[in-house]
Amino acid sequence: MVNQSNVKFLNGVKTVSNKLTSNGVRKLRIAQIAPMWVSVPPEKYGGTELVIASLVEELARRGHDITLFASGDSKTSAKLVSIYPRALLKDGIPWKDVSYDIFNVAQAFKRAGEFDIIHSHIDLYDQFFIPFIKTPVVSTMHNNMYASRKTAGRIFVYRHYRRHNFVSISLKQRENDMVKLNFVANVYNGINPEKYKFNSNPENKFIWIARIDKVKGVYNAILAAEKLGARLDIAGRIDEAVLDFFKSRIKPRLNKKIRYIGEINQKQKPEFFGNAKALLYPIEWEEPFGLVMIEALACGTPVIAFDRGAVSEIVEDGKTGFVVPPFYKSGRVNIKGLAQAMEKAGQIDRRICRESFDKNFTAARMADDYEKVYEKILRNH
Repeated sequence: MVNQSNVKFLNGVKTVSNKLTSNGVRKLRIAQIAPMWVSVPPEKYGGTELVIASLVEELARRGHDITLFASGDSKTSAKLVSIYPRALLKDGIPWKDVSYDIFNVAQAFKRAGEFDIIHSHIDLYDQFFIPFIKTPVVSTMHNNMYASRKTAGRIFVYRHYRRHNFVSISLKQRENDMVKLNFVANVYNGINPEKYKFNSNPENKFIWIARIDKVKGVYNAILAAEKLGARLDIAGRIDEAVLDFFKSRIKPRLNKKIRYIGEINQKQKPEFFGNAKALLYPIEWEEPFGLVMIEALACGTPVIAFDRGAVSEIVEDGKTGFVVPPFYKSGRVNIKGLAQAMEKAGQIDRRICRESFDKNFTAARMADDYEKVYEKILRNH
């Protein structure tokens, strides 16, 4: 018989508070809602989905009862619920078609009474449903919030629902957001360290990896490599929207030293990152995190990046890489500074890079932080 003093009622559903996970915290029933465009974990492109997979697997390993709402081709040890059999991008469904994501969120919220807490990784659409359920909800913001004609409606909605529970993925993200949301915590992204092998003896080459896009800094990386005469391997997804950029700016500069090797999968990543002298990440936007930087550090590979977005929160200048001012005094892009940092890449102790990753950016550390977030929200609900 359960001692009634150990039973709490959350939204009309009993939760036995003396059931603990393997690390001694209360066992919870948690819904995790992922975007539908990419599988969890991703086969290739998909930073948010990789973070979700890392979190779900670690929470499930600890003994939490996890239900993942994601595409039907997702692979997870949690319970999988899906409204569509495959990642939407596989069937050519355009990003602008939000119907599937909304339906996915609706299914999770329809079953809200089955969960102690709902954790949403969906941008915007979850906010409409929160007022109609009793189960507490926390939303991780994986994107920044800028003001433009395209985002006016999004900002309007978040201003209306700004008192809901939000988690930021960097302090810089909070600083840059146009809407002052109720951030209950800041939780840095984390990944599984066992999937990334440390390499103390890399090749004499640099790498760049991300979704091919001007703002991700691939062109800047090429210019710096050309300036030094250095080898540079470029990897990443090319979407139709950036085909012209790739054909006009990137492809003409490719040669034996500067290569585009295509989009690589998750199994190829450890060797790609580990064999590099350094990862170049000279971004041109205020990126809220930048997962490739911690993937590099996990392999012992230093990061050389422009001081934009969350870069300085991830990279310790002079210890795990170099944080480079993005502009000359004239306002032009600082390619010279980038090249100078590349020349010093060999000075970085790769063991310290891995140590920084192990301390700050593992799935276990991320799960620790989210367990605290869940308990904080449940206490105050």
